[in-house]
Amino acid sequence: MTDPGLALYQQSIEDKTAFWGECAKAIDWYQTWEKVLDDSHAPFYRWFSKGQLNTCYNAVDRHVQAGKGAQFAIRYFSPVTDTEYGVTYAELQAQVSRLAGYMASVGVTKGDRVVIYMPMVPETVYAMLACARIGAIHSVVFGGFAANELATRINDAKPKLVMSASCGVEPSGVVPYKPLLDKALEQSNHKVERCLILGRSQYVAQLQDGRDYDWQQAIKDAVPAECVPVAATDPLYILYTSGTTGQPKGVVRDNGGHAVALAWSMKHIYNINPGDTFWAASDVGWVVGHSYIVYAPLLVGATTVLYEGKPVGTPDPGIFWRTIEKYGVKSFFTAPTAIRAIKREDPNGHYVDGVNLSCLETLFLAGERCDPDTLHWAGAKLGKPVIDHWWQTETGWAVAANLMGVQAIPVKPGSPARAVPGYQVEVVDEFGAQVPPGQSGNVVIKLPLPPGTLTTLWQNDKRYQESYLTMYPGYYLTGDAGYMDEDGYLYIMSRIDDIINVAGHRLSTGRFEEVLCQHPAVAEAAVIGVDDKLKGQVPLGLVVLKNGIDISEKQLHDELVAKVRQEIGPVAAFKLVSAVQKLPKTRSGKILRGTMRKIADNQSYTPPATIEDPLTLDLVRDALTRMGYADALLQQHI
Repeated sequence: MTDPGLALYQQSIEDKTAFWGECAKAIDWYQTWEKVLDDSHAPFYRWFSKGQLNTCYNAVDRHVQAGKGAQFAIRYFSPVTDTEYGVTYAELQAQVSRLAGYMASVGVTKGDRVVIYMPMVPETVYAMLACARIGAIHSVVFGGFAANELATRINDAKPKLVMSASCGVEPSGVVPYKPLLDKALEQSNHKVERCLILGRSQYVAQLQDGRDYDWQQAIKDAVPAECVPVAATDPLYILYTSGTTGQPKGVVRDNGGHAVALAWSMKHIYNINPGDTFWAASDVGWVVGHSYIVYAPLLVGATTVLYEGKPVGTPDPGIFWRTIEKYGVKSFFTAPTAIRAIKREDPNGHYVDGVNLSCLETLFLAGERCDPDTLHWAGAKLGKPVIDHWWQTETGWAVAANLMGVQAIPVKPGSPARAVPGYQVEVVDEFGAQVPPGQSGNVVIKLPLPPGTLTTLWQNDKRYQESYLTMYPGYYLTGDAGYMDEDGYLYIMSRIDDIINVAGHRLSTGRFEEVLCQHPAVAEAAVIGVDDKLKGQVPLGLVVLKNGIDISEKQLHDELVAKVRQEIGPVAAFKLVSAVQKLPKTRSGKILRGTMRKIADNQSYTPPATIEDPLTLDLVRDALTRMGYADALLQQHI
């Protein structure tokens, strides 16, 4: 029996030029490329060199010209402000071209940078597409980011224009953005000439004369701008991701490779065709929002759902399911942490009852490793395939996934399936030698990376090479650890620095968490390696319990320790575990294991700017104290 996904994969590796050249026919070009893959400046590879296109034209105008102007491009739903409306492709074209015309009228031209610091509203999408329309390079900063973090990004990108809003709205209340922006502009060395501020009724912003302009007033008389041809290799956007040095890394995405890869992924991975409705429940500040709220659905002429809210608390853990029903969502994409939050609030899935999910074909999960328990729970409650897939800010789209638009292969819980066409993934030891199936190692990708991935770091080629390409020459270092099985299924177990070395045994935090989540009382788990005088490191677990669970601390401790001993073995030396009310996470749902490890080891730390709730770090510290570990560590230091 033939495996069409495997055949596609082999073609993509054996004849990259033919494979991606064929894929590029899904995109409209002003000028065809001279070379599909230009490797003349390796390791700085370029896709579709000398080709010219416009990403906004491909995402908006061509659909209007094809007679689809009346189709919804965006379905906007904001339960936190009780607002919902649709934006057709024709309306999107009108809004974007007018905003682009305003930008051009104030001197923003091809290659200029624009920082976008906005909430989850349609105007944020208009801003991104307007930049793409005139060849400006956008850099979206998550709305509500701390002023100093915003300032570092302004200093690095040096924008000509900042587009922002008076406020964002969270379940906890209104978050004023304009005062944060003002503070960031005071701190930054780069002086921004002009700010465009979208006023929202929940908070009235104070505008500074000569610098700040009201969004609606400014654009009402703007002359619409046409799309500007740009080189396929020109940057589309900069997206900052946290760096280990404390200085953020500006991931650069090009226009040509990005459009080709994302259009390919929508059909082949998510099985989305023109006219279908797709929903990625993320934020435009993250890579998922860039790729799968804004660009990919629009590139293929689908409808995208733009949601301002949370999985729970706006107003209840059934809001995701009702939204899917309301808009006829075919493929739904969210983070495992969102499903875990829903599972914690509604462990029996009562909020799914009575919701008609017949429109939904598949639930996709990414953003953090999906433990098998979460995957099983979602599959059982929804009665739909749950597909884990793995990618990174740097890659821009999935590295490993089940190709639901080609032919689904069996799901193996804990694995995001096989490498996607274009990605030659290997698992290697510290010396770069491939390890046998089933053996853990560092996950790397052979160069060149496929289209749509990062081309470099903004104005820092040296750091790009040092961060990703130096450890294993000829390969991109993902920073993740895991293994591959006999069938080529990849298992991402942890970040490389989340491997615990217990008396010489290398153990993954992901495996511990997988076992802890099997306990019927546990909704979520995080495991870190902490210093130990005898063994070097020992694992320490923190778990969040499902709502309504009544179990003593001792019973929980004993059962979890026994479970780990049974599943992983005595070598795990697992004795430290406690329940906490909430785990510290970034706004995108990643657990802050590194920060927790520093707290446990009495090292100094700075709460990352991306943290969702700083008080969760106090909960962690209290749990460590309860376990007596912090006291023991202090005694060791004495």
